[in-house]
Amino acid sequence: MNKKLLFEIGTEEIPARFIAKTKADMKGYLEKTLKELHIEYKSIELKCTPRRFVVVIDELAENQATVEEELKGPAKKIAFDENNNPSKALLGFLKGKDISPEEVYFKTVGKDEYAHIKLTKEGQAVKGLLKDIFEGMIKSTTFPKSMRWGGKNIRFVRPIRYFVCLMGEEVIDFEIEGIKTGNITKGHRFLGSSEIVINTPDEYEAKLKENFVILDDEQRKGLILEQCKAVADSLGGTLMMDEDLLEEVNYIVEYPTAFYGEFEKSYLSLPKEAIITPMKEHQRYFPVLDEDGKLLNKFITVRNGDSYEIDNVKRGNEKVLDARLSDALFFYHEDTKKPLEAYVERLDTIVFQQKLGTILDKTKRIQNLSEKIAKALALTLPNLDRAAYLSKADLTTAMVFEFTELQGIMGRYYANLSNEPSEVAEAIYEHYLPRFAGDELPSTNEGIILALSDRLDSVAGFFAIGIQPTGSQDPYALRRQALGILNIMMEKKLDVRLFDLLDLALENFDFEDMDKQSVKSDLMSFFELRLKNLFTDMGIRYDVVDAIINIEDSNPFDLLIRAKDLDAWVKNNSVTEALQTFSRISNISKEAIAGKVDEALFAHDSEAKLNTAYNSIKAEVEAMLARREYVKALELLISIKDSVDAFFDSVMIMDENMDIRANRLAILSNIRTTMESIADLSKIVNA
Repeated sequence: MNKKLLFEIGTEEIPARFIAKTKADMKGYLEKTLKELHIEYKSIELKCTPRRFVVVIDELAENQATVEEELKGPAKKIAFDENNNPSKALLGFLKGKDISPEEVYFKTVGKDEYAHIKLTKEGQAVKGLLKDIFEGMIKSTTFPKSMRWGGKNIRFVRPIRYFVCLMGEEVIDFEIEGIKTGNITKGHRFLGSSEIVINTPDEYEAKLKENFVILDDEQRKGLILEQCKAVADSLGGTLMMDEDLLEEVNYIVEYPTAFYGEFEKSYLSLPKEAIITPMKEHQRYFPVLDEDGKLLNKFITVRNGDSYEIDNVKRGNEKVLDARLSDALFFYHEDTKKPLEAYVERLDTIVFQQKLGTILDKTKRIQNLSEKIAKALALTLPNLDRAAYLSKADLTTAMVFEFTELQGIMGRYYANLSNEPSEVAEAIYEHYLPRFAGDELPSTNEGIILALSDRLDSVAGFFAIGIQPTGSQDPYALRRQALGILNIMMEKKLDVRLFDLLDLALENFDFEDMDKQSVKSDLMSFFELRLKNLFTDMGIRYDVVDAIINIEDSNPFDLLIRAKDLDAWVKNNSVTEALQTFSRISNISKEAIAGKVDEALFAHDSEAKLNTAYNSIKAEVEAMLARREYVKALELLISIKDSVDAFFDSVMIMDENMDIRANRLAILSNIRTTMESIADLSKIVNA
């Protein structure tokens, strides 16, 4: 009989940012482990609050499934001796398996017959396996920062205080690191009971709710959103929605109650971001907008509890926000007493990195690199140098010093107040884009070039001093910056080689112990891996990526077109025979050098026909490549397949006459060179 299983990990307060990933990791581990152990079940649910991870497995089998396993043994020719008795090899294979030689049967594998046996493995009781399953789940779960406590060896994001484990009505007794399982859970820290007896998994969630814990993540999230919208409606406004903030709040509370607060209208004279940032990033408040989309002097927040003494809680939250907005208003007034330009020289007091100098040093490198990139893109941008000069100035303002999330944002405001050209103000903001995966990209030419220059300077600079990401360690976010560079180049269709941009960036560095060629090689490998990952995440086949990746001679925008075109072509066409033919060309001629073919050395008409067929399409293929019509170019090149096959069938490439051999290889090498200007088809497998 199948039963419902409940397993709860009761913990201290868990930081919200860790919960969603941990929940997914745990579920993935359980699905994989139960499958490997041949344990049947209907469904697995993970539900979480800041103080607990809860596993509910519906219709969990009481026993593992009985499994019949086939094992392969020695070859038939060595399974018996000359008297047809079982050999040592066969007896060794059967040892400990409780199988007699008469039960052995033979099956052909490849060219030979091999001994095989079937073993029936009876399933164990599942409740006896639960300790190992859940201990493995806990130990396999990793965090950026974990901790040990109470002399225990186990690591977790926060101390584990208790376990609940019920299979049907039965308490499954075991312990992990001295923490014993039971059927007693805890309610809300302040409003609920500290000891709640659970008799069956079915009553668990209802008992928690009676004790002010909404267990289901999605239900709790929906309740928060519903309450916040209702409060906003009561204020005559609209909730300023933020999915990330909603998820964070969801994992901060166990029993949500939304309410509103107010702040002085005078603070609305601040830039809206200077109000929203303290609300969202520091206090976890939702802003409220009027019908025109402008900020109201209201906010909505969520309490972890009921509405008891809610007015006192409201006043406390208002007081905290007032202090922050008061500081912001003071900083804003102080900052705007001087033009943005006045803050540039103070960048010399902020160290970017010990060997790479200050932020002012970085600013000068960005100015230099921006000019070179603009020239490489054939762009004339009169305001680019000014934008580069002011790009980091707001880092020394009081507002950004206090609210670092406003870098670039305040720079744009202060540039406008300083009567800088609009292109300068916008570029100051845009050069920080994209800030995270899926973020907006810069839209102006000045912003695009500054965004590239800033990131290229950082990545090239750190590689130049020998600092590279290793494993999961990337303290300077170089991977994220590299992805930003690639996304900008692809999405903005920049027709310039990344290799050339890195070369320009490295010109700003000249350390004594720096091997520029080695650094450049490391950078190219680093970016190539990022690009491969990007293409794979887009659903492009790995072998297609391998076939087109040539980051030294191509630009990311061009590689993206090739990748998508070739991927679609391979998936939508039956091209196995063509790939075999052109892979053969590649393999035979890989050491040969393309060159002039001497028609006087033709010994068979198939040589002349292939050479003529190739020459008849070569110019048109090159024209298609210039227009980035890669599929058309590929199909035209493959149109000479019959001539290639006839050539291979008719002549020996490695002729004893070295001149004839070289001439035949030259024909193939010319075709290979043209093919590889589209893609290396020899890398495509299982088309």
